[in-house]
Amino acid sequence: MNQHLFELAEHTSRSIFLTGKAGTGKTTFLNEFVTKTRKKHIVVAPTGIAAINAGGVTIHSMFGLPLRPFLPTTERIDGNLGNNISDLMQHFKYRKDKLKLLREIEIIIIDEVSMLRADVLDMMDFSLRHIRRNQNKFGGVQMLFIGDLYQLPPVVRDENILSQYYESPFFFSSKALKEMNLVTIELTKVYRQKDENFLEILNAIRDGNRQDIDFELLNSRYNPDFEPKEEPYVYLTSHNRMADQINQQKLKNLPGKSYFYEAKITGDFRENQYPNELELELKAGSQIMFIRNDASSERKYFNGKLAEVIRLDDDDIYVQIDGSDEEYKLKKEIWEQKVYSLDTEKNIKEEVLGSFEQYPIRLAWAVTIHKSQGLTFDRVIIDAGKSFASGQVYVALSRCRTMEGIVLKSKITPDVIFNDSRVSGFQDSTNANDKIGEILSAEKYDYSIGKILHRVDCKWISNSVESWYKSANESKKIDHEKAKNLYFIIKKESVNLNEIYDKFNRILVSKTKKFIDGNEQWSEIESKAKGAVLFFFNNINEKIFNPFKEFYAETKGVTGLKAYNEDTRTFLDDLEDYLKDLQTLQLLDKSLFEEKDRKDISTKIAKIPSHIITWQLFIEGKTIGEIAKERGVLSTTIIGHFSKFAETGVLKKEDLKRILPKEKIETFESLHKIASFDNLNDWKKELPDDFDYGEIRLLWTFFDKLKKK
Repeated sequence: MNQHLFELAEHTSRSIFLTGKAGTGKTTFLNEFVTKTRKKHIVVAPTGIAAINAGGVTIHSMFGLPLRPFLPTTERIDGNLGNNISDLMQHFKYRKDKLKLLREIEIIIIDEVSMLRADVLDMMDFSLRHIRRNQNKFGGVQMLFIGDLYQLPPVVRDENILSQYYESPFFFSSKALKEMNLVTIELTKVYRQKDENFLEILNAIRDGNRQDIDFELLNSRYNPDFEPKEEPYVYLTSHNRMADQINQQKLKNLPGKSYFYEAKITGDFRENQYPNELELELKAGSQIMFIRNDASSERKYFNGKLAEVIRLDDDDIYVQIDGSDEEYKLKKEIWEQKVYSLDTEKNIKEEVLGSFEQYPIRLAWAVTIHKSQGLTFDRVIIDAGKSFASGQVYVALSRCRTMEGIVLKSKITPDVIFNDSRVSGFQDSTNANDKIGEILSAEKYDYSIGKILHRVDCKWISNSVESWYKSANESKKIDHEKAKNLYFIIKKESVNLNEIYDKFNRILVSKTKKFIDGNEQWSEIESKAKGAVLFFFNNINEKIFNPFKEFYAETKGVTGLKAYNEDTRTFLDDLEDYLKDLQTLQLLDKSLFEEKDRKDISTKIAKIPSHIITWQLFIEGKTIGEIAKERGVLSTTIIGHFSKFAETGVLKKEDLKRILPKEKIETFESLHKIASFDNLNDWKKELPDDFDYGEIRLLWTFFDKLKKK
């Protein structure tokens, strides 16, 4: 199943909900997928701890989402209760690098999706559609949801607000998923438990089928007076304060000195995402639990494995791992706070913002159900009282490998077993375990063609050129006639290309359908796609990108045009990205761009020397004062620029008369005929006081050049 599942995620655009009972290998699949996939991906999670454990980032930080609930309406609502659609859109003003990243993503993996609220998923959908300029759900990004809806549900502070717009708080009730052809794939092989009777009870509790639960067998583990002796047990509680109280009391009862071990925080690591205590307090005899797998080749422990502290000193911790007679010296582990970014080749890379270094253990006489999710224990004590929320009984019982390892402090009664028909209804209606092969064969080719059509689609240019022209009209320092001409040229060309794209889209989709039906050769589709990619590349490069780049060269660096130039540069960067993408396109494993057709696409503009810009403005008929004002410099600086043209002989006497007063020219010319000096200071001494050094250099250079002719 896992190989077929990988191919479904890798070779189609189908969005998938990967689920399965506790211990079926969901996390293992996640880790393998991100290692093997060629798709540009990110991993996100609803909570900070879940994100750290999954090696990703939180949904809220990735998309800049508000913390208040989102209500999918345009009607005005109380800002204290939540955000409506217009409130939400204000949060999508991302930095340029974040924009580029979100436009490159091909698949988003959301771990621990049982805790994801429907409205948060809808906010992601709005963000991606807006940023990617693509009105398909999630902006056309494939989604891979991973989690178990029968475990811990989303946390909702005021369900009454959300219930006005959503059928349930679960992610599958989001508006975005209502129109998506999502499939559920359920992993069924349980690796944690082997006892069939225990598995049957767990499955019945998970499904909420009270009549199928052998309560008599389950409650045979009831022992209200049980106290652990030699073998270590973990007490599973419903609330943090209960677990903390038990752990602190047990620690206090131990004889001997307490030792304290401070975590090392490096860079940016948020306090609410600390994976462990900032300061660990331990005594010899403490019962501890590992909260990470041993990444070394020793494989001494795993996440949830118990141990006892044997001895301590100021720097080191020695433990005896449950099931071993040997003493083991602990090593510190490092957790990383990550952020995603793009490298120069537009590949998504992970950057480490900060790290948290601490021993991978915590006190473990007691642990909350929430923190136990994903862990495996050999022996547990459970008090499944009225305080247990939906899903907690199943999570608590399924942490243990065997029924014999469970001690119940209170009996489990039918009233703490919940059946949420919304969850079972959703999973039953979308289950595709038996259809993976069928979906693969039907969608593999459509997916490959869809990637081509998405990359070739140039309709975004029309909107971008409108935004640029609006910025141009608002700027007072550009040549509006030139801007207007360029706007009409690009607009006309983009309208024409949009019509051609629509035709290409129809032809390619039709040909693919014929191929799937056995009435078309794949080589015909390759040929058509190849020709179209080259056509769009050449036309957009020559008729839009290059003319726009030339126009930008005239305004780049000009004082007073910072905002306009930023808008222009954004459009130019988008065109560059589009053209570079076309040159990398592949249809299945076939490159669609011949080596001979490749061109070096770059927005880099050779810097025009300052004196050249001055000369261009001068020959357009502008005065020295006008040039100085437009360029934001002093008139003396502008006059200095002309010395370079005087030196090459480009500057004529009629040009000189436009630069300096006739009287000054005649005064210097008369002196030049009878005198010769080696430096500006000597010329300055012999000339009237109103001559400045820039004027003297220009006149000296000009008449020296004239004399040599």
